[in-house]
Amino acid sequence: MGSPRKSDKKAALDFAAWGFNITSSVGIIMVNKALMATHGFSFATTLTGLHLLTTTLMTIVFRWLGLSQPSHLPLPDLIKFVIFSNLSIVGMNVSLMWNSVGFYQIAKLCMIPASCLLEVVFDRVHYSRDTKLSIMVVLVGVAVCTVTDVSVNAKGMLAAVIAVWSTAFQQYYVHYLQRKYSLNSFNLLSHTAPAQAGSLLLVGPFVDFLLTGKRVDHFNFTSLSLLFVVLSCIIAIGVNLSQFICIGRFSAVSFQVLGHMKTVLVLFLGFLFFGKEGLNLHVVLGMILAVLGMMCACIFFPLRFLVTHNTAKEDSLVLFLIEVTTEVESYPT
Repeated sequence: MGSPRKSDKKAALDFAAWGFNITSSVGIIMVNKALMATHGFSFATTLTGLHLLTTTLMTIVFRWLGLSQPSHLPLPDLIKFVIFSNLSIVGMNVSLMWNSVGFYQIAKLCMIPASCLLEVVFDRVHYSRDTKLSIMVVLVGVAVCTVTDVSVNAKGMLAAVIAVWSTAFQQYYVHYLQRKYSLNSFNLLSHTAPAQAGSLLLVGPFVDFLLTGKRVDHFNFTSLSLLFVVLSCIIAIGVNLSQFICIGRFSAVSFQVLGHMKTVLVLFLGFLFFGKEGLNLHVVLGMILAVLGMMCACIFFPLRFLVTHNTAKEDSLVLFLIEVTTEVESYPT
């Protein structure tokens, strides 16, 4: 009698965690896009700093509750990580601002081949033929979207390229730091979030001015735009919390499926709420190819780090620094 009830309770909690993660991760992209495209809040870097400030507050609360353990990360490594991460997060937000939701999400899939290339160059990793073919499918799909999506422009493409490569370097460096200093992802976040929040809030307004020619202190906040800013920060906390919960409950394969669901939902809701933005048959075909390639890559290539270190639940958390601001499936470990 007790076993079925316990199993049902676990299934219900798993479903709740799954739904919480999908809702918050997809929701933050929709809120950020609405804030930038509809309400004209084009200060992506400053918004990122606010997200990381709320994330810092979350890590402080978790440490106060005894849910994270003390750890050490040398200052030089922290500085290098912050540079990669800030460039990644800012690039993702600027890409979201300058590109359609569809192209932004599809361009993110290029992080798979970019990460593989870094492992080949730095770690001398060799991949199977199936993995290489899956990566080629992703690249072909992204290429089709790029050349046929009339909304893609030079500055949007540049932002996407910077976002993809800086994110790939950041994720590679995360694994390097975890191996070198025996850090789990949440401990790493507790070190990096305050430094990132401080640096982005300090330089963010200047970066935003260079990118947009507008000053955040001159922005005409309405009650609705201010509500969206606050909502974005609150959802950022939800993204982090849901990721932290899911990482402790699901396997690596389940977490990959969760990521695929979020990708498809973001594409669908982006078209539903923000228009087709250059959508045509060729773009749809490219998106289908890219998503199928991503799924095949995750089947044939279950991420070397997840297998080698047996830390699938922890390593997935590295993505939520990205998801916090873009999916911000990222944000975003």
